[in-house]
Amino acid sequence: MPEKPRILILTAAFGEGHNSAARNLSLALQAKGADTRVVDPCLISMPSITAMMQWGYRLVTTHFPRVWEAIYRGTDKCDFSRPNLPLMHHPESYLEGLVGEFKPHAIACTYPIYPYFLERNFAETGNRLVVFTVVTDSIEINASWLRAPTDHFLVSDQITLETMRCWGIPQEKITGTGFPVNPAFSELAPIAADDPCVPFRVLYFPTAKKPFVRRHSRALLDSSADVHLTIVMGKNFRLLQSRAREIKAAYPGRVRLLGWTRKVPQLLNKHHLVVGKAGGATVHEAIAACCPMLIHHLVPGQEEGNLRLLQQLGAGDLAEHPKDLTEAVTHILANSAAKWRTMKDALAAHNCNDGALTAANFILKHTHPLL
Repeated sequence: MPEKPRILILTAAFGEGHNSAARNLSLALQAKGADTRVVDPCLISMPSITAMMQWGYRLVTTHFPRVWEAIYRGTDKCDFSRPNLPLMHHPESYLEGLVGEFKPHAIACTYPIYPYFLERNFAETGNRLVVFTVVTDSIEINASWLRAPTDHFLVSDQITLETMRCWGIPQEKITGTGFPVNPAFSELAPIAADDPCVPFRVLYFPTAKKPFVRRHSRALLDSSADVHLTIVMGKNFRLLQSRAREIKAAYPGRVRLLGWTRKVPQLLNKHHLVVGKAGGATVHEAIAACCPMLIHHLVPGQEEGNLRLLQQLGAGDLAEHPKDLTEAVTHILANSAAKWRTMKDALAAHNCNDGALTAANFILKHTHPLL
């Protein structure tokens, strides 16, 4: 029998978008008969340092976003093609060994530094493999992606494709597959645009900033008596639960509390509106579920493109302060939820809920396994 195509998927835990894209791409490839391995070379080769860097990343992006903006802009000037970058020797060496051990037929990267590692490895060994770079940024593209030595760029949308083309990347190297959201999105039915919106179900993903759970929740619930709120605290459950329970007690029958859950695709398809930070995974999952979105936390630089994508689609906007959330929801629900219905129609026209499956098809089509 023909050998299964082996696809190595490389990720990094600096922002959930990279990991989410890698996991979902793996699910889609496995459903099509491929053998996949999802690996974070940074985490495996230097676990303590990576854990410390992850902690610092979460701290700065949550509490000091302008500091992160300066760091993020600075990476535009980094030359990742140099082999002597600080801390990168261990993950690069580990990746070299991994490629030799797993013997993949192709490699997909959801983090921009790995194509540079692979290019040096290919030059040394003479064993060149096809590399697919899954760009998890939208519209605002960091230069580390744009300069990456890769065979194919897989991007989330046509606007991002045109942005990269304008940077001089040949159009034949860029393919708009959609962001690799969970394949389950393609099988779920979103709320219809003619729904009565009573109750108006809002899905809220808070950050770790404790005071904002109460402020945001009250702002959303006070915007209309029809609003019912689901608060998904995820990994921050212990940190946020006491404040969330105060809100549930203050608005009886209108608040549901959840911790960590695997059912985000189902939740998004059962809610009328999602309120969260402008991370790539959350924004594209909202788009996949045709669920309009309000952004309450934006990391400058890194997440600005995700907000711009929502705005250009007519599917969401920024509402960073509690009064902005109240005003936005009030406007969305005015005149029998006319604004909400317009946003739903815009998302339905965009029609992008199968990015992982489309990317998997493209990867397998352009991979030539040794049979």
